[in-house]
Amino acid sequence: MLWKNRRQSENVEDIREGGESGGGRGRVIAGGGCGTLIIIILGLIFGFDPQRFLRQQQPSAPNKPTATRPNAQRMDDEAKQFISVVLADTEDFWKDTFQRGGRRYTPPKLVLFTNRVNTACGLGQAASGPFYCPGDKNVYLDFAFFREMKTRFEAPGDFAQAYVVAHEVGHHIQQLLGASSKVEAAQRQAWNEAQANDLSVRLELQADFYAGMWARYAMQKGILERGDLEEALNAATAVGDDRLQSRAQGYVVPDSFTHGTSAQRLRWFKKGFDTGDIRQGNTFNTREL
Repeated sequence: MLWKNRRQSENVEDIREGGESGGGRGRVIAGGGCGTLIIIILGLIFGFDPQRFLRQQQPSAPNKPTATRPNAQRMDDEAKQFISVVLADTEDFWKDTFQRGGRRYTPPKLVLFTNRVNTACGLGQAASGPFYCPGDKNVYLDFAFFREMKTRFEAPGDFAQAYVVAHEVGHHIQQLLGASSKVEAAQRQAWNEAQANDLSVRLELQADFYAGMWARYAMQKGILERGDLEEALNAATAVGDDRLQSRAQGYVVPDSFTHGTSAQRLRWFKKGFDTGDIRQGNTFNTREL
């Protein structure tokens, strides 16, 4: 994906350690231990600098190359710039799409965090992957998930990562258009868990459809490189419920699916890409997913 030297979104908030926070809506949950707290309290009582003492207590890593941290920081900064460009592209696309429909688009904020974070939807954890919180209209992302995509899910590539962002922004579109609230209401009235899960699957597949619409826009804009679309298609396939369950436990339980099968996720992403028509993305009014 051609992304360097292009507009970056101003709606990225970095609340990771050492990151630049833009407003503090999300707060990272970090552990320091009782020992750290005691040192700080003693410092206040006896008048010494606790930070100086804590630095002296940090374990050394004699075998760690001195260049590792600068290289990691450079890669982290580049990942943040990339995400900011992708988010900016989604802003441009959905702003234009909403305007053509006579509506005004309000973009989400994308919050970068590490490990755990407090949100309006409760405690968010990196282990659950990127997520969207309707309560504060924020997308939350830990870069560790991108490493998981490459190593665990075998879905590498920058456009695979762009697909993830576009999918989460798709949930924001659902929130703005009222689909999310309707699903929540219907799930509360569901007869059983399988019916509630089916509604969740349809919500996720619609977000994949919206991601496909954005990918079509990216192609028309001329920023896709050879292999980019295949990376997104591979990512959509890699995170299907059937594939994830099969890898994790050796068998699948269809009634427990909440995101859709690999084939379904691929189908709806491609439908969004092929049609570019938001009216074709009603996953709630079709029997064949």
